[in-house]
Amino acid sequence: MEKKKKKFKLVDAILGTVCLTLVCESVMPTAAIGNTQYFWWIFLLIGFCLPYGMITAELGTTYPSEGGMYDWVKRAFGPKWAGRVAWNYWINFPLWISSLAVAVTDIVAGMLGIELNVIMLLIIQLAYVWIVTLLGTQRIGESKYIVNLGTILKVVLLLGIGGLGIYSLITTGHSANPITSFSDLIPEFSLEGLSFISIILFNFMGFEVVGSWVEDMENPKKEIPKALIIGGLLMAFFYVLPATGFNIALPPEVVETLDPENVVEVLTTLFTTVGLGAGTVKALVIIAGLMFIYTFVANIASWSFGVNEVAAYAAEDGSMPKFFAAKNEEDVPYKASIANGIVASLICIGGIIASSISEEFSAGFSLFFCLSWITLLVGYIPMFLAFLKLRKQDKDIERPYRAPGGTFMTYVEAIVPFVILIAGILFTLFGDFTAEYIEENIPLLVGVAISFIIEEILVARIKNKPVKE
Repeated sequence: MEKKKKKFKLVDAILGTVCLTLVCESVMPTAAIGNTQYFWWIFLLIGFCLPYGMITAELGTTYPSEGGMYDWVKRAFGPKWAGRVAWNYWINFPLWISSLAVAVTDIVAGMLGIELNVIMLLIIQLAYVWIVTLLGTQRIGESKYIVNLGTILKVVLLLGIGGLGIYSLITTGHSANPITSFSDLIPEFSLEGLSFISIILFNFMGFEVVGSWVEDMENPKKEIPKALIIGGLLMAFFYVLPATGFNIALPPEVVETLDPENVVEVLTTLFTTVGLGAGTVKALVIIAGLMFIYTFVANIASWSFGVNEVAAYAAEDGSMPKFFAAKNEEDVPYKASIANGIVASLICIGGIIASSISEEFSAGFSLFFCLSWITLLVGYIPMFLAFLKLRKQDKDIERPYRAPGGTFMTYVEAIVPFVILIAGILFTLFGDFTAEYIEENIPLLVGVAISFIIEEILVARIKNKPVKE
């Protein structure tokens, strides 16, 4: 039988990489950092993004497998550390899905100008959860049109927001957040000021998922590094541009509240600021809101296959429940996707119930999204040290792509992003040690603690097995 032709080309990989790393829901929290974001973008692009991209490109092409980061860490440190990676890499996903489900209801309520009751919240959130869950049962080659259209809509949205801000500056000569001196660009080096690091780090995550597309690509050894480099540069540009637009057009008190929970209010303010009429503003807000919602679907579609493959691979290896290992006729781990849907549904239902009982126990986008990015970042910690060990351990293995530099640069490329990653996590969890800050952060700290406990229970039952070749 003639082998089925590969469906995923370089342009698809580049668009997929941008769609993976460019998520509209995190653009606004990033812009809320203010003018100091430019410092953090430059610092983290050089100190984290570049070495992270080169390391994942080398590991992904040297050890191409469905296990991805799980296999890399297992080769270096054994099955228990790989199990920790698998758990954190997976649990962040249903948390992310639930956060976007909440964001969808916030946008719908804002567009319609109404407050959704409990029934409508349940219907809309669960509908979103199970639409993306079903998309996760397909190979990336089958859903690439959804991913590609999502990327295009993201570009349109973010170019539009950036363009509006620049237009406002040109026509009025005024910036709501002016840069009057170099000191305006220097961040506050306090625990709370450094807590912004983690959200920008989250924006960079996803490069290694490209490695799971190997079987769908014509020439992965050449196409994956190109996709990572080109996609990474495009991603950085499309984050900075809309953030600049927000900071030019919106006053500081509005910028500080930028969040998908109030995306309609923010868009209305932005469109009104540049002098558009009320009718035009309302129409544009509805169009932009629907585009945001579609990108939320594309985000999950682009991540699903990679996350589910790692979960299934780890399940087959004994590090995750066996349920995750089942695959359909298309060789897609569909039960891993179903598990995402079940857990995300329970999170959404729990959040709605908590909010209906008391506002003090409300669980919305911010909590779920923050839990998602913290668990995701934790899962990456061992990867950078695994890179160093594998360079020594497998020094004679062929490396189709090799991160540049000698021994000293190899350590710099791994240790610098490793330290930045840990710092970002700690500053987010403990941005301040005041009683008020800790009290506000209790739901996040409890959520992280619960995740850690479940992780260690799973790790305790893992048996030593050789890495699959």
